[in-house]
Amino acid sequence: MTSDMYQLIAIILYMAVMLFIGWYAFRKTSNLTDYMLGGRSLGPAVTALSAGAADMSGWLLMGLPGAIYAVGLTEAWIAIGLTIGAYLNWLLVAPRLRVYTQVSNDSITIPSYLENRLKDKSRFLRIASGIIILVFFTFYVSSGMVAGGKFFLSSFGLDYHVGLLIVSAVVIAYTLFGGFLAVSYTDFVQGLIMFLALLLVPIVGLTLTGGFAETAASIRQVNPDMLSLVKGATVAGVISSIAWGLGYFGQPHIIVRFMAIKSVKETKSARRIGIGWMILSLFGAIGTALVGVAYYHQNAGAELVDEETVFIALGQIIFHPFIAGIMLAAVLAAVMSTISSQLIVTSSALIEDLYKAVIKSDATDKHYVFLGRMAVLVVSIVAMALAWPNKESILKLVSFAWAGFGGAFGPIILLSLYWRKLTATGALWGMVAGAITVGVWGNIKVLSDGLYEIVPGFLICLVVTYVVSLMTYRPNAEIDKEFYDAQVMLKKER
Repeated sequence: MTSDMYQLIAIILYMAVMLFIGWYAFRKTSNLTDYMLGGRSLGPAVTALSAGAADMSGWLLMGLPGAIYAVGLTEAWIAIGLTIGAYLNWLLVAPRLRVYTQVSNDSITIPSYLENRLKDKSRFLRIASGIIILVFFTFYVSSGMVAGGKFFLSSFGLDYHVGLLIVSAVVIAYTLFGGFLAVSYTDFVQGLIMFLALLLVPIVGLTLTGGFAETAASIRQVNPDMLSLVKGATVAGVISSIAWGLGYFGQPHIIVRFMAIKSVKETKSARRIGIGWMILSLFGAIGTALVGVAYYHQNAGAELVDEETVFIALGQIIFHPFIAGIMLAAVLAAVMSTISSQLIVTSSALIEDLYKAVIKSDATDKHYVFLGRMAVLVVSIVAMALAWPNKESILKLVSFAWAGFGGAFGPIILLSLYWRKLTATGALWGMVAGAITVGVWGNIKVLSDGLYEIVPGFLICLVVTYVVSLMTYRPNAEIDKEFYDAQVMLKKER
């Protein structure tokens, strides 16, 4: 049996497991809350790993190792910023959002939460939130599909477009039928696969490059500054990289997990599991890139065609073809976990926050679940069309979408949880200002090259939201009561 056949068998087994989980979740999904939020029934381990897998995507196994391989440890500032941001997100947002979304009319999406929290009768806030989610997530889903196409191209020599279609078909199938539960359960399994693979590749790879000392010496021969966090870095560049951490507060596909966990008490366990998983996985991704630099320097005959595929290439070199297939499945896991999470949130934005907000209907939950599934299909087709030309890098697509959500939603989520005087008008103007700033800044090369667009987007959103809220604040007994009830419930559950 050829090595490609071993690897293909591993990939087929992995995809079969994902489809089985989708079928299992389909059997447990009976209403719209089940489909969009899993009935608020997730345990800490599933919450933590599904949030991590949904967060990291193909960037963890392809984008980050590729950037480190090309430039060196100066690119690791992104990982540092993300770790800090993720920890603060679990600490500051998770417990309060879990309580507040329940207190405020049992909200099941971020736009519905903001509308209910701020008692916005105009529906403008909910519609604007839904549109922003729809636009930026379409780019985000597209980045995952690009990663899927590159995966099959580099692993099996398949045409990029064939790979894109295979990944899209499987992930659409289990997301469309199984909804949020399928996404969360598959993300949990995918998170475990990613974690093990990211530890094994650099650890075993060191045996091929001669251990730590020999590996470091080879890396310095390639570039004397490659192992330095500061040489070659600029102040603006470091700020831009660390600022990735600001994005966590506004990522709907991540913070929706906080709404779905069983109780506030379990957020502490989930935080520990999630941050532990994240730190070790990031070290594994960085280690993979550095071992790759040493290996390809020591083996002049070997050639790496695409820097973003260094993890895939090393896995195929190091392990038996079947184990290498499991390594390859880890890349698919990273890609598919994020696509599915983003599809379910985009579907909820289209149906729960746009369709139901604009078209008032007394349709049954069964009807809305059907529409949610159709929304998954439509968004997938649009994202595939964007991914088809394969012109953008994975990191570039992800960074733009990440900044969009961080700049538009981050300050508003934080203020909604901690500041009683936030108003619907302030949130709306801040959200729009943040989204526009990211969109404009990110598409002007001289600006985006100098400073990551999330920084001005986040700051402008924060300032506009705060100032407009102060100007438009009027006491509201219902808002005050919910704010107080949320604090009481938070203390009680802790």
